[in-house]
Amino acid sequence: MKTPCIGLVLVVLTVLSPGAGTAQIEKKAQTGFRFLENPVSAEVIGRGATGVTTTLDANGIFWNPAELGWVRKDIDVALNRTQGIADINYNAIAAAFHLWENGVLGVSFLSMDYGTFYGTRVSNNAQGYEETGEFTPHAFALGVAFAQKVSDRFSYGVHLKYVYQNLGNAFVAPNGTTFGDPDFVISARGYSSASWTWYWPLALDVGAYYDFLYKGLRFGASLTNISREEKYENEEFPMPFAVSFGLMVEPLQFFMGGSDAEALRVCVESRHPRDYDQKVKFGAEYSFLEAFTARVGYMSNYDERGLTAGIGIHYDVSGIPLRLDYAYEAFGIFGGVHHISLGASY
Repeated sequence: MKTPCIGLVLVVLTVLSPGAGTAQIEKKAQTGFRFLENPVSAEVIGRGATGVTTTLDANGIFWNPAELGWVRKDIDVALNRTQGIADINYNAIAAAFHLWENGVLGVSFLSMDYGTFYGTRVSNNAQGYEETGEFTPHAFALGVAFAQKVSDRFSYGVHLKYVYQNLGNAFVAPNGTTFGDPDFVISARGYSSASWTWYWPLALDVGAYYDFLYKGLRFGASLTNISREEKYENEEFPMPFAVSFGLMVEPLQFFMGGSDAEALRVCVESRHPRDYDQKVKFGAEYSFLEAFTARVGYMSNYDERGLTAGIGIHYDVSGIPLRLDYAYEAFGIFGGVHHISLGASY
């Protein structure tokens, strides 16, 4: 197996390498429902948001649904909270259930809180506008997934999501009219995804995962947010489709062999979004006695994102393994973003 493994690794590295740190961001297209791109799991974000090959718990549903096939316990649940910038926060819940020998069922829920905004509209007064009160845009995605571990090396998974977004109301004037015209009458229109019309806004994630069973070498790939286009007014836009590849290795196994006391994992991940150039992410984590984990990572080719760091603690309460993870994400001129996750398995 070593020769095929090395050949595949070289191919993956070729895919991951172009313009890793120096490529200039080039905007290629517009997408909507951008909240679907928000990274979930303090564990993953602490190591540079590299989650395609390393998230072998319920939160894997957000990164690569094939990873659910590697969940060890019968039930695994994860709660996630992100304290973002400008009062924009979000929460996520994930759960995985073993269906005996038939596979793993997963469910997910991601909820966005954009905070409070103050609206105005054009008005024929001295100020030229009038206030319309407060409004609170919100969005959520509810998903169900299935994954199956076909062998001790390979698994696949799919994740179907119902997506909802409400951006509030806008006041729109008839086409061709301007402020001051006799026909200038503005009407309120609501801008939300078509929740209960003849179709639902759906998105699909597909993933694959392969363990070489050699020095912790693992490979993962995922396609996220496959969807039809949505439309507001006259403009159609897709959801934020992206293709991701990831590779992980455990360097200490080359020098120390298998060790139950400590482990070092190094991973690299390439993300190819629909609307920007390739993004490359690097991460590493060191765990001791499977009880304490320290993480660090870097995300390249982002506008503001860059360095990340985090810690994790695993401990048992009445025989139930619990996970507590925290991550800090540097966010350029906006300061930092804080992520916290709590997980349990049974």
